[in-house]
Amino acid sequence: MTSLDKPTDHGSADQADQDADSRAVTEAALFEAFGGVRGMVETVVPGLLFVTIFTINKDLHMSAIAALAVSLVLVVVRLVMKDTVKHAFSGVFGVAFGVVFAMMTGNAKDFYLPGMLYTLGLALAYMITTLAGVPLIGLILGPVFKENLSWRTRNPGRKKAYAKASWAWGLILLAKCAVLFPLYWWADTTQFGWVLVALKIPPFLLAVYLTWVFLAKAPPPIDVFAEMEAAEKAEEERERERRSA
Repeated sequence: MTSLDKPTDHGSADQADQDADSRAVTEAALFEAFGGVRGMVETVVPGLLFVTIFTINKDLHMSAIAALAVSLVLVVVRLVMKDTVKHAFSGVFGVAFGVVFAMMTGNAKDFYLPGMLYTLGLALAYMITTLAGVPLIGLILGPVFKENLSWRTRNPGRKKAYAKASWAWGLILLAKCAVLFPLYWWADTTQFGWVLVALKIPPFLLAVYLTWVFLAKAPPPIDVFAEMEAAEKAEEERERERRSA
């Protein structure tokens, strides 16, 4: 049998290409939604600077001001580069709340308290919204994938993937809180600060990876923006036909 006589499996090749495209789109969307490497850096640097300075000189005011200053610098850099500032701005607000708490109480550990409470609230939000049938990760990623809320009623496989991903985020963040809150009471400021910095990225990466796994296996998103554009074009075409009739 010659190579021309051998059967080819174009369907399998096409499916493999579609799966690869789906994974690439999912990776790009997650990268955009969660800020990528720069977003992680902007999340870690203020807290890292705070605990480093406090470890060296135990000066709460200097540590807090330095953390807030570097957060503002990160925002300015994004503005200068005309990049999205949502991740940097969220970092500034988080650091600002931490500075206010720490200054009010005089306890350096309270610099981290707003972020811990936010993490706990976010963990509960992921789980509660999933139980309510509107998983939070779907609300976050729906616009990024240009599907908005179409997954709720038109794409059950995708809704299931969003539910799994939201459970993953909720449980991972809850586990992080289970480590941090006891340490907040028992550990000294320096020990607690270094543990918190160490726990910034690994849980986040695990949650993002699990989200990618669930969504890569899910049906592709329904592009509702493309549907709306097609409907508008069809309506314009019908209008032109009526006018020319």
